Amino acid sequence: MNKEKIVEACFVILNEKVEQVNLAIHDANQSLQDDTKSSAGDKYETSREMIQQDLNRYEQQLKALNQEVEILNSIKIQKTDNGKAVLGSIIETDKAIYFLATSIGLVHIEAERVFSISTASPIGKVLVGKSVGESFEFNGERQVIKSLF
Repeated sequence: MNKEKIVEACFVILNEKVEQVNLAIHDANQSLQDDTKSSAGDKYETSREMIQQDLNRYEQQLKALNQEVEILNSIKIQKTDNGKAVLGSIIETDKAIYFLATSIGLVHIEAERVFSISTASPIGKVLVGKSVGESFEFNGERQVIKSLF
């Protein structure tokens, strides 16, 4: 499994999400500017408040996405040298392939399906520190780690 390709695919997905959120922020700002005070008083204030709430939510999403980009930037494209699963590890089990990085979810790399997961996610917490040959149970399903990159 090529870590560079996985990181690259994750960047593509994150960049698309960042673009979508930036577009939503732009649209919300445009709506705020277009909303004129010619509307009835309470209706105008309610509309502006709803747009402002949307803006705040989009800005929080953008902040979270930027943190995920920083995490990907910090991951080294080299093999884990301590033999244990850490941030940036690719963990292949008998059931799935996991990339300990950001919570993107399913990423398709050529014919492979890789789950990009955060170390703070429930399964990420289970995987951190595991070694080849170890098994773990998640959601009632037992998995064995076959390889670690």
